Amino acid sequence: MSTAARPQGCTNFKLRQLMRRVARHYDAELARAGLKTTQYSLLSHVLHLGPLRPVDLAREMGLTPSTLTRNLQPMVAAGWLELADGPDARSRLVAITPAGRAKRAEAQRRWRAAQEGLNALLGVERVAALHALIDDSLGLLAGGEDEGAHDE
Repeated sequence: MSTAARPQGCTNFKLRQLMRRVARHYDAELARAGLKTTQYSLLSHVLHLGPLRPVDLAREMGLTPSTLTRNLQPMVAAGWLELADGPDARSRLVAITPAGRAKRAEAQRRWRAAQEGLNALLGVERVAALHALIDDSLGLLAGGEDEGAHDE
């Protein structure tokens, strides 16, 4: 007979509650750089992987092509990303601009501040334990589901 306490409440609800609070923490810090967390992620992916086709970027980020297109538009309009000609007349490549590199560097400093702030609020040990628990849980859940594209 197990002596472990049985979980109370809905795990999905609890995780969503935690995610919303953590997201607000990061969003507030990245807003100081004029970005949303999704925009910072997009800049980071293109910086590290680009130039690349939008379909490949969507796959790498776990987004649907329509969600990626919607997220790209304001980034291109701001001059942080550009859609350049691809290897043939029908294809395009997403690339980061010099202004995008500068914006990403500024945002990375804000992201680090958000991470350090979260570490201070929760404690480094709790954050490390949370990371380990999340990684273990993701590993256990990966075999039972299709990890296709999702919207962010």
